[in-house]
Amino acid sequence: MRMRYSLLLILLLASLLQGCTLSHARIRQADAIVAASVDRQTTCKSADHCATPSPLLDAAEKALADSTADKPEHVVTLLDDSEASLAARINLIRAAKTSVDVQSYIWDEDDLGQLALDELVAAAKRGVQVRILTDQLFSFEDPAILAQLARASPNLQVRLYNPTFHNARTPPLEFAASIVCCFMKFNQRMHNKVLVVDDAIGITGGRNYQNRYFNWDNDFDYVDRDIMVGGPAARDMAKSFDLFWRHKRAVPVTHLHDVNRLILRTPAVPPWSTPRYVYPARVAMAQAEAEDPEWLAEHVANNSIYTSKVEFFSDLPAKTEQPTRREAREFTAHLMGLVNHAKKEVVLQTPYLVMSRRAKKIFKKLHREAPAPQIIVSSNSLASTDAFAVYALSYKHRKSYLSEYGFNIYELKPRAELATDAYMQANVEDEDDGAPVVAGASGKLRKRYPGTDRRPGFFGSQGSRNRPAPLISPGRRFGLHAKSLVIDDDLGMVGSHNFDPRSDRYNTEAGVIVYDQRFAAELRDSILEATESQNAWVIAPRKPVIPVLGQISQVIGDISAKLPLFDIWPFRYATSYDMKPDPDCAPMQPNNPDFTRCYTAVGDFPDVAISPKLIYTRLITAFGAGVQGVL
Repeated sequence: MRMRYSLLLILLLASLLQGCTLSHARIRQADAIVAASVDRQTTCKSADHCATPSPLLDAAEKALADSTADKPEHVVTLLDDSEASLAARINLIRAAKTSVDVQSYIWDEDDLGQLALDELVAAAKRGVQVRILTDQLFSFEDPAILAQLARASPNLQVRLYNPTFHNARTPPLEFAASIVCCFMKFNQRMHNKVLVVDDAIGITGGRNYQNRYFNWDNDFDYVDRDIMVGGPAARDMAKSFDLFWRHKRAVPVTHLHDVNRLILRTPAVPPWSTPRYVYPARVAMAQAEAEDPEWLAEHVANNSIYTSKVEFFSDLPAKTEQPTRREAREFTAHLMGLVNHAKKEVVLQTPYLVMSRRAKKIFKKLHREAPAPQIIVSSNSLASTDAFAVYALSYKHRKSYLSEYGFNIYELKPRAELATDAYMQANVEDEDDGAPVVAGASGKLRKRYPGTDRRPGFFGSQGSRNRPAPLISPGRRFGLHAKSLVIDDDLGMVGSHNFDPRSDRYNTEAGVIVYDQRFAAELRDSILEATESQNAWVIAPRKPVIPVLGQISQVIGDISAKLPLFDIWPFRYATSYDMKPDPDCAPMQPNNPDFTRCYTAVGDFPDVAISPKLIYTRLITAFGAGVQGVL
């Protein structure tokens, strides 16, 4: 009975909220208050807006100057290291002379999110035109921050993409109502991550504006990757940003109910001030590195390459409004076409190994070719992911991945050495290991939980559904978030595309493709590092302990896995293996005759403690195939 009343309440709320936009009068009133109370103080009067010298921007401007229509010139830098990626962002924002455009999927209110905002506000105050566009669902939990940003500077503008009920914040009940009333619109998100400075240089990739994307979370961090490009491709980034900025789903903050209400209620607000950081020493270190030419040269500029053919691709914001338009899914279609023409090797890194229907067809075709290209996949284990529901579907299709598509799968360990080393480099020693906290616009501290983004849902924004599964081993943990691709040692792609149904059909995605063997080799080495034995488990066919019974079990498992529902057989075709600490053993693929001598089976979910998450994973494997595209 209680469930029935809850459903009726959700339906009623959905009917009341659907299409409930603000009146023009309220918007004009809020805009007038913003115009009257905006902080118009400037910190610079020079023509270049007191831009800080930057070797990164200088190299990009030179590439533009040297480019011709027939032969473009680009400077390209792979930003594997989170510390270098953050320093590059700060340096470029401070170096901007005319404009900074930032597009993101998540913008949290932790130290990293507050630092990025503070740098952008400072740029606006010295005269640079700053625009921030971020997906509404996972950004700016506190509408007070948006109300304050609206009046931080006349040169700063903020818009939220696709706010379902025209609110900045989505409480759990509205989250449920949006699924009931307008699922297709609500389910389409802007997953692009782009920073463009002066239309000359840009950064794109997997990182959002949140601590864990830059190794600043004390409990759970991501192994991620960006790419920085200076030259004509950066101008394409700027054009793409402008398309999203002008789209009807990009809503100014004064048009949002909760922000509009705050502005009308508080005609005057204190000026923007330096945020209260939880770990100010860490912030100061990042800012110092961004200003140090020698540090930037060693960790960023010296790793750059100069090349000609570089392409930036992005889906259009109309991707799911007009799904039959091929150009609306330009980036997705182009990626699939590149994979389809692979001859020797595909090296793929994705946090979510759930293939779209189109990807399945392509990889099945490649596996049937003679000779078939080698397919190496780096992804998450259940122990490393915070998206256990998605992992459950990957687990369901393991046999298809191994036998039908020829994948060599490596799943990240939660204490991977490469991730631990990166974390130590990105932090300072005077921090403690206490419970992570974050300060919002109100200055109040609130707890953070491992794996919990500010994601609303039926269980609330801090519910347990988004936390990773508990582990047997203690310590700081890491998950994979990088999305990259190398094909035939000829080209490399770094972007936001997860190669899954959501990226293929629902979310808008963006990325950079570099047609250069030097870059492809560098990216390939980076991905393969995550597959080394100290960093990953190998997924391989299970060796039957009892020959006849084992074969029978595999037959039953095959039948069970093909069922859309009731896939309940617990003994799967494949399991996880770890390399033995034997000096006579070297890394090898599962088809090597010595594989079982040098590798030992460690179970389907190594290092994962028995918990509700483990049970949920099994249940979603059994009954959740129908929601694959949504997940």
